[in-house]
Amino acid sequence: MRFARRGAPGSERPIVEIDGHPYLVPAELGDLDGRFFEDGGLERLAGIDPSTLAAFDAESTERWAAPLAQPGKVVCIGLNYRDHAAETGAALPAEPVVFMKDPSTVVGPFDDVLIPRGSVKTDWEVELGVVIGRTARYLDSTESAADCIAGYVLSHDVSEREFQLERGGQWDKGKSCETFNPCGPWFVPASEVPDPQSLRLWASVNGEMRQDGSTADMVFPVLEVVRYLSQFMVLRPGDLINTGTPAGVGLGMPEPRYLRDGDVVELGIDGLGTARQRMVQA
Repeated sequence: MRFARRGAPGSERPIVEIDGHPYLVPAELGDLDGRFFEDGGLERLAGIDPSTLAAFDAESTERWAAPLAQPGKVVCIGLNYRDHAAETGAALPAEPVVFMKDPSTVVGPFDDVLIPRGSVKTDWEVELGVVIGRTARYLDSTESAADCIAGYVLSHDVSEREFQLERGGQWDKGKSCETFNPCGPWFVPASEVPDPQSLRLWASVNGEMRQDGSTADMVFPVLEVVRYLSQFMVLRPGDLINTGTPAGVGLGMPEPRYLRDGDVVELGIDGLGTARQRMVQA
């Protein structure tokens, strides 16, 4: 079982795929948001006979929206891959590096990404996204963290490095530009991802492979990230956590290379699907 959302902005419909066949999520379960997870939407769907669901056209050309309806917050972890820290010349962090992203940056997996006005250093970052399914507050173990994870998505943490690193203040202003978090195509429940620390993730720019890594290289594994964050903030159903990126970003190249108008980024994670975004000058 995996989920998507299809339709034009403002008219998205949640879809569930069961045994390779797509169906509309019953209207009474609502959209794929915090309330859906909090009210046991995953469990309720698991108990439904697929023959009672309305079929969705598998050949539909409807837009793929982000599989997670507007998250309450987007929390990100920086420098969380050993090879990425090395390529940027940074020491491995003793504790997770935490920053926030404007939730309105979340867009569909095939939507255009806007290069901000004045940007000269827009960069790519493929990441494993964690969707929270239960409220997480002062968790005392990674086992309890596992109970709070609804599932996983492919997330693209687009970054503007000059805004992030050279303009003073917090990283957030280089991370929260419009359209800077394409997400999806699929939301996959945690029960369908036996080991989130054994997933290949990759990204290419204009057909040239730039990132090709594994979540096994994380400094702080997924469950520790969730446990750690719960000590400093309340994680609520529908929140999204971006867990870091492997080596191969533009910033880390011997001669840094960044995205320009018309460039195409393709990215993917084992079991979570692939995405493609075209860069468009704002």
